[in-house]
Amino acid sequence: MSNYLSATNNLLYLHSPSGKLVQIEYALAAVAAGASSVGIKASNGVVLATENKHKSILYDEHSVKKVEMITKHIGMIYSGMGPDYRLLVKQARKMAQLYQLVYQEPIPTAQLVQRVAMLMQEYTQSGGVRPFGVSLLICGWDNGKPYLYQCDPSGAYFAWKATAMGKNFVNGKVFLEKRYSEDLELDDAVHTAILTLKEGFEGQMTADNIEVGICDANGFRRLDPSNIKDYLANIP
Repeated sequence: MSNYLSATNNLLYLHSPSGKLVQIEYALAAVAAGASSVGIKASNGVVLATENKHKSILYDEHSVKKVEMITKHIGMIYSGMGPDYRLLVKQARKMAQLYQLVYQEPIPTAQLVQRVAMLMQEYTQSGGVRPFGVSLLICGWDNGKPYLYQCDPSGAYFAWKATAMGKNFVNGKVFLEKRYSEDLELDDAVHTAILTLKEGFEGQMTADNIEVGICDANGFRRLDPSNIKDYLANIP
């Protein structure tokens, strides 16, 4: 009984008098303070790019990756709290595998996004837990088409042509609105994504402090630092 009352009391403090879910506001603040991330849908694929800067030169930059493959044709990045993201990556992979077992075909991107968003929403209304402090960008390739979605801590999800999140996301979106076009090719989209990150980037941008993933008809893959270095060489 005491555990039940404790969980119930937790729920009582989720809402402010104005009707807002206060913990959602905190989660969104964690996202806004997180590293910048960008997603761009091109005519022949999708690009995900994010900062991966470290506070010390002693840190092993190869130990933690932010661009994650969920299935062969779906990838994900985040802005916000890393530990929360790792749990969502694990759950998303389980959801994709379960779908494959039941239907004997890869999970469509929209179906995976819906399932991940539902999990995130459950954490906004359950006792003893808190909302996830992350927003996700999920990209995929289904039936010859690219897809790009954003999932927020509330469980809301949106389809985008291009978007930015994390710190300086407002400036990132303004920059994308000026640069985006419907006939953008994947190669140009990578350049645009890196330029968008550079808008609010502090310090020198290198192949070791940003990550880029691309998804096209060949599936999802993370770009090697050598490939990123080539792109950076062509950026003023």
